[in-house]
Amino acid sequence: MIENALAYFYEAANLGSMRLASEKIGVAVSSISRQIAQLEQELGIALIERGRRSIRLTEAGRMTLDYYRDQIADREALMNRLRELREVKTGRIEMAVGEGFLGRSFSTLIDNFQRRNPGIAVSILSGTTSEIVRMVMEDEAHIGMILTTSNEPRIRTRSSVAQPLQVMCAPNHPAAALEALTLADLQHYKLCLPPKGFRIRHLLNDAEKRAQTWLEPAIVTTSLQVMRDLVRAGRMVTVLPRIAAVAELEEGTLVARPLKEAELEHATVSLIHRLGRQLDGAPARLLGQIEAKLKTWTEAER
Repeated sequence: MIENALAYFYEAANLGSMRLASEKIGVAVSSISRQIAQLEQELGIALIERGRRSIRLTEAGRMTLDYYRDQIADREALMNRLRELREVKTGRIEMAVGEGFLGRSFSTLIDNFQRRNPGIAVSILSGTTSEIVRMVMEDEAHIGMILTTSNEPRIRTRSSVAQPLQVMCAPNHPAAALEALTLADLQHYKLCLPPKGFRIRHLLNDAEKRAQTWLEPAIVTTSLQVMRDLVRAGRMVTVLPRIAAVAELEEGTLVARPLKEAELEHATVSLIHRLGRQLDGAPARLLGQIEAKLKTWTEAER
């Protein structure tokens, strides 16, 4: 059947090889190869380039993959709608978020959602911006949350809010006594910053070039949780958008001061999903709640 052949093609294309698809679905490589060949014969066009160990799709193959991916998403949307009609509050949500959002405020939001929807399983994956965009495009995640905007044409930005970078420090740190700080001011303090590949460092680096002032962090870490903990201890300062430390700022264990650097670009928090994917039921409810919370977090700093 063509549906079976499409399923085999989908797995092989997603995983990049027939061998990996074979291991995942428990079918011999020869069967997968035969099914794909029959599918190509049925459609009258080649879907993969021959003579390669890994799968490389033709233009027709990419179109077919997108078509089948949409079919899976539409089927999932239909099941969510039917569940809603039966008032059975069950289902699943996969969400991919940047590590910087995984603070107490975000955890509280997810916990409150799950308490109100106990039959819904929520899976939260963390990754870099490029990994999150890929997961959303390949339907590994219903929703993505990234600290930038995406130019990928297959990605829809559902909501986007600007977040100015701010200097974060403990209330008893000398920097807390200043109304605002410059890059030159930051040179006098021990800094904890994310690595240069992070969006925050890209924005800071552009500002450093314009000001001809270079920051030398004492500690570099990919973990924003470690960053918040070190700064809260009182010896260091960092630069983050407010959303990355909402709980600590609200409880007063951290304070934020403006970074007054000319033409410093704001960080942008974006909620994304794949263009064409219908988000219904539980994913749509969670997306709406996160959208509302984003606006609250933004308004809180005004």
